Amino acid sequence: MTDDHDAAGAMSFIFEAGVLKRAARTGWWFAGVKHPESIAEHSFRTALIGMVLAAMEGADPAQVSMLCVLHDTQETRITDIPHIAKRYLTAVPNTAVTADQVATCPPAVADVITAAVAEYEAGETLEAVVARDADKLECLVQAVEYRHQGADNVQRWIDSSRAALKTASAHRLADAALSGQPLAWLTPPPLQE
Repeated sequence: MTDDHDAAGAMSFIFEAGVLKRAARTGWWFAGVKHPESIAEHSFRTALIGMVLAAMEGADPAQVSMLCVLHDTQETRITDIPHIAKRYLTAVPNTAVTADQVATCPPAVADVITAAVAEYEAGETLEAVVARDADKLECLVQAVEYRHQGADNVQRWIDSSRAALKTASAHRLADAALSGQPLAWLTPPPLQE
């Protein structure tokens, strides 16, 4: 393969991932959220939460962040299927979708992405456990924010997300999210003299 062909294959994946900036997380419509976050917005904060959780849990923050960034990239092709819909649909594994997505990427790029998605999907490494917790914790945090914005039908997202958490640090962060105020950071503590 030529370098130009490799670049074109990698750019194809990058362009495809850009669709996630425009694709809504559809489950929030059931809660009455008219303009829910995009999949990319969810993935961005999931990666930040993953980095924080990794530091708290002694996992590799860079690896966790990469798993988080890639965990929903398949939704460019299968969309964000609400939890209730998954009861009625049969989908191919995310690893198979990823394999198709990176088929024209340079082998080194395809290998990194497919290995990360496989690790996340297997859920066996500490980094995968932390990344999965970050995904659930981000959903809980988003539900708390939507509740503060007036959406009153988000408790099921809070409950199911919290029940799925595995790490002690994720439970502590969930407790902090549930007892905190999303905009408290706007009023910083007074300067110490």
